[in-house]
Amino acid sequence: MRFSKAFIPTLKENPADAEIPSHQLMIRSGMIRQLAAGIYSELPFGWRSAKKAMQIVREEMDRIGAQELFLPSLNPIEVWEETGRAAGFGDELFRLEDRKGRGMCLAPTHEEIICDIARGFIKSYRDLPQIWYQLQTKMRDEPRPRSGVLRGRQFIMKDSYSLDIDQAGLDKSYELHSQAYHRIFERCGLEFFVVGASSGLMGGTGSQEFMVASEHGEDRVALCPGCGYAANLEVAASRAIPIADPDEGDSEIEKVSTPDTRTIEEVSKFLKVKPERLIKTLVIISEEKPVMLLIAGDDDLEEAKLQGVLGAPFRPAHPEEIEELFGCEAGFLGPVNAPQMPIIADSRIMGGKHRITGANENHFHITGVEVGRHFKPDQAANLRAARSGEGCPNCQETLRVTNAIEIGHIFKLGTKYSSAMGAKFLDANGKEQPIIMGSYGIGIARIIACAIESNHDKDGIIWPLSLTPYEIVLIGINMKEAEVSIQTEALYADLLNQGFDVLFDDRDLRPGFKFKDADLLGIPYQIVISPKTIAEDKVEFKQRNSGARQVIKLEEALQIIRG
Repeated sequence: MRFSKAFIPTLKENPADAEIPSHQLMIRSGMIRQLAAGIYSELPFGWRSAKKAMQIVREEMDRIGAQELFLPSLNPIEVWEETGRAAGFGDELFRLEDRKGRGMCLAPTHEEIICDIARGFIKSYRDLPQIWYQLQTKMRDEPRPRSGVLRGRQFIMKDSYSLDIDQAGLDKSYELHSQAYHRIFERCGLEFFVVGASSGLMGGTGSQEFMVASEHGEDRVALCPGCGYAANLEVAASRAIPIADPDEGDSEIEKVSTPDTRTIEEVSKFLKVKPERLIKTLVIISEEKPVMLLIAGDDDLEEAKLQGVLGAPFRPAHPEEIEELFGCEAGFLGPVNAPQMPIIADSRIMGGKHRITGANENHFHITGVEVGRHFKPDQAANLRAARSGEGCPNCQETLRVTNAIEIGHIFKLGTKYSSAMGAKFLDANGKEQPIIMGSYGIGIARIIACAIESNHDKDGIIWPLSLTPYEIVLIGINMKEAEVSIQTEALYADLLNQGFDVLFDDRDLRPGFKFKDADLLGIPYQIVISPKTIAEDKVEFKQRNSGARQVIKLEEALQIIRG
């Protein structure tokens, strides 16, 4: 491609609304342009990279015997109502009506449609196993689109689905996908790790996420350097640091005035105690009923763990609901003499003495509270988020918590969807059984963004060879000179004939401008032809990843590239 004819609208400065490197560089290098919040147009330079990622994905999915199909994005809403996910997805599900008034939705994923196909055509155990996959556009009405393509409302995903007769078959399909994912991300040049994760709305018996470490990642993961334990904070366990109670014998409660102290920090400072001694009281609404949650004052609630405990959707209680239930503001809630409702306590606070809670009265707290004597939780569970420095659950090392970006997720769904939708088969004994399913996703744009997050410098992108839109940028210096024009044109044609992806910068611009664009675009190899190099019968050759620049024979440069 000649740069003079290419549509690569580069920018010198970072856009004001782009906060993370991948977002900044994808816009500056002319890969994408925003149409609306969370909705991006893929421009030619970016689409070349996306196609290379998709080709890698296709090759590795085909390698495990998966068959590619293409499913509709526009779905009848009643199919989603069969599994309950029409309500479960909530406002993230785009909804509309067709001209006849039939309820429709834009698919955020395709488990239901796979089940609809399976129940129509899978009849016998002889029809299984199956693995079906697609590369498809998904739509999710994200409440806060951000981080460029990492959190968009429209995106391309590889989603695949395994259909098996039993758990052993599911385990095999799951492992095949795990191996394929390792190969895909290795071929894409990504340094990744695998963590245990929450299945969330997908459900099922287990899942794993493939992650790339990044300070700009929205996920938080706990890692152990000793045994290799790795888990998303949504499910991560730890040996929490015990809360030290003062050695003052039995607790006796006392109501104390705490004027205008609503937060844990304000109350602990006012009463001159450590935050861990306070019990943080939260109220949620689940299945239209209030539930009280209790965690230590220095801990954070991990909502995914709570979701697993409840087994149902939930939301925070609104201020007016709290006022109606307790007669006070949220900052003064506590479990002692509280209105009747289920109480779920984090395991770390169980058995504690001399604790402090809200008094269910504005501007008052209660000290000397003993868990189990002054109030009794209905259930104890792990609700807290693990923290750096806490003990690994599997060995004696301590955990490190870091930010990461999810690039792939694999799920063992079991029979959640097949049972709900009647996707069944006859086993070898002629008995009807639900199909055992797995679901496996990869975000294509996330692969590209992670490659940029992991490979860039102050000048621009540094592409891995497998994803680069072009392998070589050929730069002609002073193209008006006949000899330069003749040499670069001949070399351009020769490189194309040899099968290289080449961007030929034939523009009539200053050398410095061309070099800045070349570094911004991040193409791995730069070959420069100028009157000086022609006089020496050599080329100037730069490798973008190292910055090394040398004047060498053309064939030497090509040998390096071929290698």
